[in-house]
Amino acid sequence: MAKCEVCGNDYDKSFQVVMAGQSHTFDSFECAIYALAPVCSHCRCKVIGHGVEGAGAYYCCAHCAKASGYRV
Repeated sequence: MAKCEVCGNDYDKSFQVVMAGQSHTFDSFECAIYALAPVCSHCRCKVIGHGVEGAGAYYCCAHCAKASGYRV
């Protein structure tokens, strides 16, 4: 079993995600999103879909990108 790096749960169905060459262990997608997903620069929610990236910022949707002045 492996321990989740977010919540500390020692779970037999944990999984690893490799991001930027670093391996991370989680017991749920919720913990993986909490640790790894970027945050929308406008509304501060976690970006778990495609989102919009521009001018060095991440946005959860075109609406937030436009509201922040980024042209989509």
